[in-house]
Amino acid sequence: MPYVRALCAGALVGALYALLRVRSPAPPPVALFGLLGMLLGQSLLELR
Repeated sequence: MPYVRALCAGALVGALYALLRVRSPAPPPVALFGLLGMLLGQSLLELR
């Protein structure tokens, strides 16, 4: 369930950014690696 909430929040913020035409401060590949790092870190903490 937390993943669904996070996905919805991300989609909402993404839609808001698109409506306001806000440019992301990070290039897309850098942002994706950051998200991957957050997911991996959360997974590692859940294993403890």
